[in-house]
Amino acid sequence: KKKTVSFSTMPNDRKINSTAACIAFMLEGCELKKVRSNSRMYSRFFVLDADMRSVRWEPSKKDSEKAKIEIKSVKEVRVGKKTPVLRSNGLSDQFPDECAFSIIYGDNYESLDLVAGSADVVSAWVMGLRYLVSYGKHTPEAPGTGHPSLRTSWISSVFDLADLEKSGRIPVSRAVQLIKALNPGMKPSAIELKFKELQKAGERPGADVACDLFVEAYCELCTRPEIFFLLVQFSSNKEYLGLKDLLMFLEVEQGMEGVTEEKCLEIVGKYEPSKEGREKGYLAIDGFTRYLLSADCSIFDPQHRRVCQDMAQPLSHYYISSAHSARPLEDNFWGRSDISGYVSALGLGCRSIELVLWDGPEGEPVVYTGPSAASWVPFRAVVGLIDQHAFAASAYPLILCLVVRCSAAQQRLAAQCLRKTLGEKLYLEPPNPAASYLPSPEQLKGRILIKGKKLPPGCEDSEGEVSDEEEGWELARRLGQEDREASEGGGPRRVRLSRELSELVSLCQAVPFQDFESSRRGQRYWEMCSFSEVEAGRFANECPAELVSYNKRFLSRVYPSPMRIDASNMNPQDFWKCGCQMVAMNYQTPGLMMDLNAGWFRQNGACGYVLRPAIMREEVSYFSANAKDSLPGVPAQLLHLKVISGQNLPKPKGSGAKGEVVEPYVCAEIHGIPADCAEHRTKTALQSGDNPVFDESLEFQINLPELAVLRLVVLDDDYIGDEFIAQYTIPFECLQPGYRHVPLQSLAGEPLPHATLFVHVAITDRRGGGKGHRRGLAGRRGRRVREYTSTKATGIKAIDEVFRAATQPLREATDLRENVQNALVSFKELCGLTPAANMKQCILTVAAWLLHSDSAPSVTLNLAEKYPPMEARGPIPDLLRKVLTAYETMIQTSRTLIESADAVYGKLIQAQQAGMDFHKELHRIEAKEGLRGRKLQKALESFAWNITVLKGQADLLKHAKAEALDNLWQIHNAGQSCGIGRNGSASPEPSRPRAPLDPIPE
Repeated sequence: KKKTVSFSTMPNDRKINSTAACIAFMLEGCELKKVRSNSRMYSRFFVLDADMRSVRWEPSKKDSEKAKIEIKSVKEVRVGKKTPVLRSNGLSDQFPDECAFSIIYGDNYESLDLVAGSADVVSAWVMGLRYLVSYGKHTPEAPGTGHPSLRTSWISSVFDLADLEKSGRIPVSRAVQLIKALNPGMKPSAIELKFKELQKAGERPGADVACDLFVEAYCELCTRPEIFFLLVQFSSNKEYLGLKDLLMFLEVEQGMEGVTEEKCLEIVGKYEPSKEGREKGYLAIDGFTRYLLSADCSIFDPQHRRVCQDMAQPLSHYYISSAHSARPLEDNFWGRSDISGYVSALGLGCRSIELVLWDGPEGEPVVYTGPSAASWVPFRAVVGLIDQHAFAASAYPLILCLVVRCSAAQQRLAAQCLRKTLGEKLYLEPPNPAASYLPSPEQLKGRILIKGKKLPPGCEDSEGEVSDEEEGWELARRLGQEDREASEGGGPRRVRLSRELSELVSLCQAVPFQDFESSRRGQRYWEMCSFSEVEAGRFANECPAELVSYNKRFLSRVYPSPMRIDASNMNPQDFWKCGCQMVAMNYQTPGLMMDLNAGWFRQNGACGYVLRPAIMREEVSYFSANAKDSLPGVPAQLLHLKVISGQNLPKPKGSGAKGEVVEPYVCAEIHGIPADCAEHRTKTALQSGDNPVFDESLEFQINLPELAVLRLVVLDDDYIGDEFIAQYTIPFECLQPGYRHVPLQSLAGEPLPHATLFVHVAITDRRGGGKGHRRGLAGRRGRRVREYTSTKATGIKAIDEVFRAATQPLREATDLRENVQNALVSFKELCGLTPAANMKQCILTVAAWLLHSDSAPSVTLNLAEKYPPMEARGPIPDLLRKVLTAYETMIQTSRTLIESADAVYGKLIQAQQAGMDFHKELHRIEAKEGLRGRKLQKALESFAWNITVLKGQADLLKHAKAEALDNLWQIHNAGQSCGIGRNGSASPEPSRPRAPLDPIPE
């Protein structure tokens, strides 16, 4: 059954696009469900009094004077299930989060909990109430009367510029062009229809439009209610954001650090369309919308747009963007014979290209670009192209994987061509036998490495025999050349290799893979193996830990199965999770797998190299690629993703038989280790045109954030033929928190102009280290038995004694972190906020309650102390007392953490280093203890687990201390800015504590 949601509960499909519209809606009144503390719900009719001083409801057993709330008594309006009554288990599944809101009122902070039929109705009431709470004391008349707003003045000035004849009217066609120019994604047909509607409603038909009608049409077409609602939330005057409002929004909601009023003024200057707004430092709805849509507010973290990872690690510590074949992009099978595929792959940052050399008809080697005997290109032309484009998109090394299928004579020509064309770029220095690892991408910048076979050391002749690679034979079979190449007797194929070509191979010598034990004992760091996806898949399933360990020192390349005759792609994540560096992709075949590859390699300045997670690089570490839960020492995180709305969505490409309207839904997928792979979808937005509203919250637990990728796919629920509308793929580490627009892409990965998804992203630590709660809110912490990470016995007495000494500090570290986490969550819940909220938001919320009281604030923050106490004067209501108690617990647990962390950290690191001292002697000790087979394997696994746990828990403790100090900084900062702080001179530091954390020795 199709899941659907209707947004047509607003009367006459009216769009709420101004505060005046909200208040008009409240004055008419509507039915809402009132929730009692016993969890029962009653339908009541709620209405705003004509004098706008109180909200009433009926029917009610109380007399009419009691069945009301005075606006001046309202402390706060909360959206979502943010009170104990709405969170109670009996109710939380009966209605979605976005349909609930609460009014906190009176000196005792009572709550009136309400449920509406749709998110739109909630927005109207919340926006209107927040406006009245801010202005109730001053303005009894409705907003929007009297002086024209900043926005109206600006739209009128745009109209005046277009009114060339100065007649007070402009042609409809010009009015349509004008609105289209101001909102490029909007369809002209929708604008024309709006003018017709308004002309008909106002009985003003004709070919011309007057200024008032133009203003009305613009406001109705170009106001996005969800952005207006956001503006009202942060605006101190409910019509635009001042510099202080904007600064608050950027710091509190968008998670930006070090924002100044100068920076805010710069944003206003760049995005506010009205001259008056720019001069006064005001950002109205149009400027705010432009800002949220801009690259400055992208969901993709800008620091990842340039190379931001350590590029000085050995080459084997990186994932390397690799192409299997670079055939023409239109059609892999029947494509024309050219080499544009190589240019486009290199342009996308690809750093490993495969070239299969065949004997050419004109005496020089060729490369086939298609399956027919005629689809070949001279090798010389391909090398010339590579020389031109090798470093256009990335300065880091390019690896050419040569698969030789040509005679020794033509190999010599190929070698001469490579030397002559690539010259100094070719890396020919022999490997350093004294080193243990490959050089780094930084050391190999601007160089081209040749991966291929090498003649055995004793061979003195101009050519010799080497074992052949399986790769490249699928094309031979199609060209009918297999039989004459195959060896007699069914053994491994042997091929002739010329000395000239052999001498070009230095750091990437291709060798056949035997088994992991042989590699551990005999493989040299400059030798590398290629695996077919079937073979690599078997290792990934049967012995993932050994494959991860193998990939710490050696490069491995995985190529697609020859059975993929349609050039489809394997899932690169299946091999990345085991550390395989080079997963060769068919770049010319679009779809999910290529989206994952393209999205993944965008994260390090799209340079074609991505540093693997530390847990997969360290010499001694425990990592199971097929883990079904959190990993030792890696903090699991929760991704809270709210999909709010879509903009300018195109129709699915293959749906020609359909009408104009799409019925979209959004599918959010996490790809990563098996424990992280998950998928959630929103409801379908019915009859929503190109700009659907979803307003739905999704949640994912991420156990290995460094390997996770988020893919958002927009699909049509009412499709004929093709359901795909758009997609966007982004590594988890590149997500920016806050309100963001997602720039949607086509199936081939090209940007779709003006098509976006509007989302809210929040990332929190998993609460308390146990299983992540579905909602991150329900359930008290104390009832769950705390889980402690412990060490495992290796069966070697001396080593086990060292690790046993760490049992107590491991427990202490967990207690210190979890006590603070639990106290934080309780404090945030009492403030009516989610676990994703930051400390500054909590303090500002409490301050807002106090400042809405008629009496002077009865609670202050004493900022003279490093751990500022929240002090109450005189009697305070019950809710506020609970908030104070929760704050006190949070401050005390934070203090204990900050003051004890270094000592516990020292004990953990000491135990880890004592364990590492045994590492070099491990094999000798094993032999002495007589450990073999399964027992030996178990001992090695337990040893790696213990080292990983100690290092990971020490890391977590260090980060927890840094976070606790940051929370103190936020408390001081918020206390000073909102007026409840006193003695504010003793702020802990003048600027935010952002000292880089020292790396822990591996």
